[in-house]
Amino acid sequence: MSHLIIEDTPLSAWIREEIELDAPIARGTVGQGVRRVQEWLNLHNMGLGIDGDFGPVTEAKVKQFQNEMGIQATGIVDAGTYHELVSPLRHVLSPPPLIDPSVSFQQVVLSYARVHLEVHPREVGGQNRGPWVRLYMEGNDGTPWAWCAGFVKFLMKQAEETCQMSHVIAGSFSCDSFAAQARNAGHLIEEADISSGVVSFSELTAASVFLVRRTDTDWTHTGFVTQFHDDYFDTIEGNTNDDGNREGYEVCARARGYKGKDFIRL
Repeated sequence: MSHLIIEDTPLSAWIREEIELDAPIARGTVGQGVRRVQEWLNLHNMGLGIDGDFGPVTEAKVKQFQNEMGIQATGIVDAGTYHELVSPLRHVLSPPPLIDPSVSFQQVVLSYARVHLEVHPREVGGQNRGPWVRLYMEGNDGTPWAWCAGFVKFLMKQAEETCQMSHVIAGSFSCDSFAAQARNAGHLIEEADISSGVVSFSELTAASVFLVRRTDTDWTHTGFVTQFHDDYFDTIEGNTNDDGNREGYEVCARARGYKGKDFIRL
């Protein structure tokens, strides 16, 4: 198992690439390291282009960020400055507070979901791009890498490691594969099961995974249920937005109706 938790455990290579700085980055540097700096400056609302070229604009924005953080404004991204830039990502890699052995797996999942929601992960630099997408998609980003299922898979793995348990369901970057895994394991609850009374709401607990169904074999979006109500449910989900689009740009909390939804019971 590749560990995800930052404290006292090894980290997967794709995560280390995001949170560790090999050498200081300064004006005149080019490459992926500069892109990461520019991405994080944008995620801290600095508003600059992402081109992998550390020029005068990037230097000015680094100085602005350093001033805001109370760091000496050198314009050079050293280890201390980079640590502050990536602090939201480092934050989500640590276990949430108040986790103890009596807490259930489902509660741990929701604790992690709320920690991620709190720091507002979102795309930067284009569709399905940026450090948050790469975190959830094992180092991959770009237009083909829709990341809603990756978000669910990543948080499930965090909870499994915290609870020191094996996979409930392996998870996938594909909603269809995720649904197939759940069906094979007897964890998939379809909308028809609920409407016909085969399954009652009492069997659906917070931290269940919802799936937006297009057809009986095609699901287009997924996320976690935080609370069930009679006519709707609350969620925390990735790669969506306030309109609930399947190709959004952020992690956010939403409310959704039951029509066209299936669920995975964790």
